[in-house]
This record gives sequence, structure tokens and C-alpha cells, in this order.
Amino acid sequence: MTEQRNADSSSAHSEQFTEPTEQVKIGSKHNSWTNRIIGVWNDATARLIQSLPVEQAAQMIVQWFSVDEKRVTEILKTIRAELPTTEALLIGKPQAGKSSIVRGLTGVSAEIVGQGFRPHTQHTERYAYPSNDLPLLIFTDTVGLGDVNQETETIIEELIGDLQQKSSRARILILTVKINDFATDTLRQIARKLRQQYPDIPCLLAVTCLHEVYPLDTADHPAYPPDYEEVNRAFSAIEQAFADSCDRTVALDFTLEEDGYTPVFYGLEALRDTLADLLPEAEARAIHQLLDNEAGDQIGNLYRDVGRHYISAFAVMAATLAAVPLPFATMPVLTALQVSMVGLLGKLYGQTLSPSQAGGVVSAIAGGFLAQAVGRELIKFLPGFGSVIAASWAAAYTWALGEGACVYFGDLMGGKKPDPKKIQSVMQEAFESAKERFKGIKR
Repeated sequence: MTEQRNADSSSAHSEQFTEPTEQVKIGSKHNSWTNRIIGVWNDATARLIQSLPVEQAAQMIVQWFSVDEKRVTEILKTIRAELPTTEALLIGKPQAGKSSIVRGLTGVSAEIVGQGFRPHTQHTERYAYPSNDLPLLIFTDTVGLGDVNQETETIIEELIGDLQQKSSRARILILTVKINDFATDTLRQIARKLRQQYPDIPCLLAVTCLHEVYPLDTADHPAYPPDYEEVNRAFSAIEQAFADSCDRTVALDFTLEEDGYTPVFYGLEALRDTLADLLPEAEARAIHQLLDNEAGDQIGNLYRDVGRHYISAFAVMAATLAAVPLPFATMPVLTALQVSMVGLLGKLYGQTLSPSQAGGVVSAIAGGFLAQAVGRELIKFLPGFGSVIAASWAAAYTWALGEGACVYFGDLMGGKKPDPKKIQSVMQEAFESAKERFKGIKR
């Protein structure tokens, strides 16, 4: 029945475009050269569609997923240059909430965040989300701050050296101070020095751990922002102390699930909106989309839950890149991005893949889905596949592919042979729901 519908669809498209319209025929005789060119173009399109049925079109697209490692490297390099990447320099004492801010903005578990940070300089560590190859967010965390054995000037020099590196990415300084910590002389010294050197880089002061000064009989967070005298007094004092070096101040309380506070990321919306005010439009929009947790809340499985946060980041990238004209076809760009996503998801599930192996997984799980679900949509837009991959479609398809990859790797982790029918079913359902989620994204 499905094959008959595909054949009928292909036939309908062929009949629809077999002959030029009457207006084009008349235009080719009597009107401008523009109309004549349109007539020739429509004739060529009709012949192309007649000779290229839906299934063959889908097979041709599937072939684009066979990207060799050298080509993937070249395309990823260009993608990185187009991404709205934000570099956040986190400055604060240990246990002041820096890693919690990373968790809040990425949705990734504390364990994953901890594993992701790598030494960058003597006093800093760096974490790229969702991956080093394709980062939307890069966090640089200061370590050793507040340690009497560390030289403040050395830390400042390293931070300045990092900021001196030329970069087209948006940058922001985020100072973290616990609401009950007033020993902030070193942090203020660093903040003033950086503001003097780089007055154009916005600086956000995040006052954290609010619950530590709640009244004793308080069992949970109140409505945001908290209107307690203890909180207001301490918050105002810290805000005033950093008034000469920070552009904005936000109150946060990002806790762990086992701490029992609801919500876990208290003040996340305020952080998101404040970042939107301080960052360029593209970077602010990307962060706003990353914090849309609507789909991620539906999964209880730990691996799928973490995996979806990565999938969400790559879906945002796909939408961003599909909306930006690039000097090469859109599908190969999406292919390289999706190969990178599948490789990262494989690593999450304990499978280390090379780019060519990840490309093989993409081909294996995406082929049937493209032929069954996507081919009929794309054939309607011939010629010019690249112009068809609108932002919402690219995001939805990337999301569906990520869901399918999680099922694939989950089966392997459980010692089972991946079930193609199960994967196709999951992808189809994910694609339809993701189209609704991303339908507001414009080209």
C-alpha cells in the first residue's frame, strides 16, 4: 500500500509538471526573455522529475551521508566559523556555583560536566558544549581562585592572555559569588582589572546559593525572585560591591536533585533573559532555544535524557546553518554536523567511533527513514535541494536522527541487535513531533 502511494505521488508530480503552463507557453512567444527562461526551466524540471522518482531521489540523498573523514574535517571547519558560539569566562571561588551554571545552561548532568572540563592553562579549565568540534557554548572556569597559595596577578595575567586571543565569538564574563560570602577582595580586584583592559566585554554578576540565607522555617524556594529580608540585604550589598565592574546582576540557586529544592535551577529564566540583554542577537537566540526543555522532559531514561540535551544543541545548529547562506550545498553541511552528533552520542553510550564509522551509522539508520518519510517531501521541491532544507525541517530531521541513534546505541549497550523497524518508528514519531516544536523557526 505504501509503495502504491509513493508511485501515485510520483506519478502525480510527473503529470503536474509534464508540460509548461499555458501562460508560460504564451510568455515564451510574446513576453520578455525572463518568461522564456522560465519556460525552459519548467520543461527541464518536468523531465528531471520524470526521470527521478521519489525513491531514487531519496537514495541519492542517502548517498550524501557517505562523507569521508577529510571532507568532514573541511566542512566542520566552515561550520564552526558560522556558528553563534558564546565563550563564557566563569570567575569565582570553588563551590560558588560555576559548574552549576554550566549545568543550568546545557542541561547536562553534573557527572558529564565534571568529566568535560579539561586543563586550559595553569589556573583555568575549559569545557565545550556540545562538543569540541562544534561548540555552541565554551566555558572557561578559573581554578585556584581564593587559594592563598595562588598569585592573584598570575591568574589575572592568564585571563588577560586568554582574552587577547583573537576571536569572532561573542564573549561574556560571569562572576559567581555565594550570597553569604563577603570575602571578595580578590574577585573584585580581578573584575576591575579585566574591566579596565576589556570594557567592551559584558560582565554579569551571579549571586548564588540563595537558600543558604533563607529563614530557618523555609522548606522550598518561594516565587522568583525571593522576597526575604535576609536575601535582599545580602544581595544588595554584593551588588553594590561590584557596581563598578559589572553590567548586570542576577540571583540564582542551582542545586542538585537530591537537595530537595524545586525548581532545581531556580532563576534560570532570569539568567537566560539577562544573557539575552548582554549578548548579540544570534548568540542570545541560540541560548534561548537550548533552554527549551519541552521535549527533554518526556524521557526518564538517564542516557536518553542526557542524549537529548546534546541532540537539542545539534538541532539548534542545524536550524542556524540552514538559515544562513553558505558557499556550498546545505545537505553536505547537515551531513557533517549529524555525523559529528552521532559520534558524540556513540561516545555517551560507550561506543568510540571515527567520523567514517559515525557516517556509516547515519547511513544505516537514516536510509529507510529518508526513503519512507522524507523523499516525498523533498521531491516536491526539485530542483534545488539546498534551498528546500528550511531551518525547521533541518532541526526536526536532526532531532529525529539523534533519537534514532540513541535507540541504536542503546540496543548495542544492552547486548541486543538494533531493530531497524523500531528505529524507523522512533524516528518517524520524533520527526513529526519535532516539526511542531521547531515550526516557528524561520529561514
